[in-house]
Amino acid sequence: MIATCVGLSLTKPVAAAEPESCPGLIASRDTLFSRAALRQNEVGLTFVGHATFLIETPQGVRIATDYNDGTRPRVTPDVATMNKAHSTHFSYHPDPAIKYVLRGWNPAGDPVVHDLTVQDVRIRNVSTNIRSYGGATEYDGNSIFVFETAQLCIAHLGHLHHTLSPGHLKRLGRIDVLLVPVDGSYTLETFDMMEVLRAINAPLMIPMHFFGPSTLNRFLTSARDHFPVEFSDTAAITLSRATLPKSPKILVLPGH
Repeated sequence: MIATCVGLSLTKPVAAAEPESCPGLIASRDTLFSRAALRQNEVGLTFVGHATFLIETPQGVRIATDYNDGTRPRVTPDVATMNKAHSTHFSYHPDPAIKYVLRGWNPAGDPVVHDLTVQDVRIRNVSTNIRSYGGATEYDGNSIFVFETAQLCIAHLGHLHHTLSPGHLKRLGRIDVLLVPVDGSYTLETFDMMEVLRAINAPLMIPMHFFGPSTLNRFLTSARDHFPVEFSDTAAITLSRATLPKSPKILVLPGH
């Protein structure tokens, strides 16, 4: 049941065709979803930890976001997405049973473009930039991955280091569920993250990438000036378009 941090300007122009508009709140569950448990219009979402979520589609496709060598779901996903900024967001040795490993950056330096359909889910990305360890800008080193299934668009911001340009927002299109890094330092400063959340304006926003209660509470203190905040008593929830909040809301899942 549901109970009651400085960003850098690293953006450069983004030009791409506008995607089709994405054609969901919440019934809590105590365990990872079984393939038979989801209805045709439902998506399972489990917060595994840090920046890793397990997404399950009605046809049973399993996706792990920011899959890495330390934080992994208990089941082998069909698809793993990764980002570059730190080793807690990618794996040197992904499980060979994973059918599709999608890296959010191109080692050659050019933007990476993913647009993959696996059964009932379309997976695409919008590239953003990151700071290198020396403070320089690495263009297109991060991807916002978008998962379109069951009439929902779920976006994972990855290791976002800057606010979004109109070009980024156009490429994202309509977002229903937004997975948000809220540490306020390693990614984007909280004030700038609020700008991103207001610009995307997703009905449901779920925090990730926080380091215990103090980091999370710092974010929530600022967020409450703009959005209502609720807490779930379980890390596993069911999403559907019909049950999305009528206005933007933050839902905190257990974990860190």
